[in-house]
Amino acid sequence: MKKLLFVSMFMALFIVSNAQSNKKIEIGTIDTLNSKILNEKRAVWVYVPNQQDNNLYSKQHYPVVYLFDGGAHFYSVVGMTHQLSTVNGNTICPEMIVVGINNTNRTRDLTPTIDDRVPNSGGNEKLISFIEKELIPYIDSTYPTEPYRMLIGHSYGGLAVVNTLINHTNLFNSYIAIDPSMSWKKQSFLKDAEKVLAEKKYNNVNFYLGIANTMVNGMDTIKVKQDTTQMTSHIRSILELANYTKKNRQNELNFQFKYYSDDNHGSVPLITEYDALHFIFSFYNFNITYSDFMDTTIAFPVKIEKHYKEISQKMGYSVKPPEGQINNFGYSSLNRKSYSQAEYFFKLNVENYPESYNVYDSLGDYYVAVGDKSNAIIYFQKSLAIKEIPITRQKLEKLQGK
Repeated sequence: MKKLLFVSMFMALFIVSNAQSNKKIEIGTIDTLNSKILNEKRAVWVYVPNQQDNNLYSKQHYPVVYLFDGGAHFYSVVGMTHQLSTVNGNTICPEMIVVGINNTNRTRDLTPTIDDRVPNSGGNEKLISFIEKELIPYIDSTYPTEPYRMLIGHSYGGLAVVNTLINHTNLFNSYIAIDPSMSWKKQSFLKDAEKVLAEKKYNNVNFYLGIANTMVNGMDTIKVKQDTTQMTSHIRSILELANYTKKNRQNELNFQFKYYSDDNHGSVPLITEYDALHFIFSFYNFNITYSDFMDTTIAFPVKIEKHYKEISQKMGYSVKPPEGQINNFGYSSLNRKSYSQAEYFFKLNVENYPESYNVYDSLGDYYVAVGDKSNAIIYFQKSLAIKEIPITRQKLEKLQGK
């Protein structure tokens, strides 16, 4: 019964209404750039996590996921990152901005080299130049980004992901290639990729490779490696990339691949993206136990603080415990009269979010609860100096006897 109560209390801290006042469910915007590099106007779809508590808490910044074939994968990746980062208290991965890059000529944009057999091929380097010199700077200057980027692509898009990984490694922190077209130009690009993977260092770079079942009946992954027909070239090339990358651990690439026997080329993106996010952010999830939640000492908030310091080290920038989460924990502690714990939570928020009026109002509530009138007045005044909130004003005037 106690554990059931804990689960209910814990979930209540995270479940927030997503109702929108205009009665429309909108998950993103269509933005456009006039590219000098591509000499054309390019549309991108952009999702920014919904800050429904934006009027209460400090503005957040987010890592960015870039998608090749944006129109095909935007909805699923947005939904998945939202589910894994916020829904039901999930912290499998961080909340992330998603940028879908749409095509004007898919073959041109996503193939790395010219193949005379394929018209308009070989323009991926130019697209990458656009991403590096125009798109990323635009996204970083327009949206609330953090310096962590991920690239996802499927089929030709997966081929473009591998091209970016081996030739423009520093552009992204993490790469997800989904059933990539590694047989491109009779495997010549595959051979070039293998040479680079053997020689280059990829410290702190993540690469997840998903492989679909594109074999004909009667084949398995052992038989297909021994086959030489064009019919098996696609999966043979991907398996060769997977096995070669796995063997070359000296390059320090954080690599994992998986063969999805129940998924074909068209169905494999969703499950690959799901598994890849778990792999790349294996360190991110914070497991709160029943004993953590019921602890009345400062051990629980100290554990949270330590966890986010470890996350910061992995992500390469300072990641703070979410203001709303810590605020909720603080009030939960306050309601249970765990005053030292509540104080630690509220002061942690003051330290991390000094520009937020809410953190001072909450600390003021703590001082009211412990009977420290003078400090309560000080912190309510600090809150009001940032933003005039009627409820905070009423609390202050009550303490001042007005």
